[in-house]
Amino acid sequence: MQKAVAQGRKLGLSPEAAQSLAELRTPELVQDFINEIPWNTEPDGDTARSVAEVLRLRQAHCVEAAFVAACAFWMAGRRPLLMDLGASDDDVDHVVALFRRGRYWGAISKSNSPSLRYRDPIYRTLRELSLSFFPQYVLERQKTLRTYSVSIDLRRYDPAIWVTHEGYCLEMIEILTSARHFELLPEDFEGEDLRPIDTIEAQSNRLTEHPEPR
Repeated sequence: MQKAVAQGRKLGLSPEAAQSLAELRTPELVQDFINEIPWNTEPDGDTARSVAEVLRLRQAHCVEAAFVAACAFWMAGRRPLLMDLGASDDDVDHVVALFRRGRYWGAISKSNSPSLRYRDPIYRTLRELSLSFFPQYVLERQKTLRTYSVSIDLRRYDPAIWVTHEGYCLEMIEILTSARHFELLPEDFEGEDLRPIDTIEAQSNRLTEHPEPR
């Protein structure tokens, strides 16, 4: 525990913030912690808050929660890995924190909907893991997930741009979106070729944990 706290302090976290993340020794505990943070509805415009700001303000959306999860993994001795899931132009990307158990990949994921959440470590490749999100990645009944990125190791980047940064973490967001991405749809397969989800699926997708602003 003290080693994890020391790592958190080295990354720039306050003693209280470092202590709270040091207790998250497993991916399951990290996901539980992420789930307890209220959803950031961004009432005042787009945000991309750092780990320190999320812990201070107690609000997060997907990429903000992924920063927190990656930081907790780093403190616990795991690699702080993120993956960007790229959507079609009319939808938004989703970012998850990756972990491995043996040969298999899993993901920490925060979403306001019930479907784009934790993934157990049962996937042999990042493509397999990404495809597990495909059926529920929907906007107005249309499936919109198109690409997935390489795993992005945050140890390569200054913690000041994602752990302690004040305001919008633009540099880190640009790193995520500019990373190498791979197509999920087969060649010569257009988004229009995908069957829209059924009405009952659309109804379930409208379920949210926290009310979205009107």
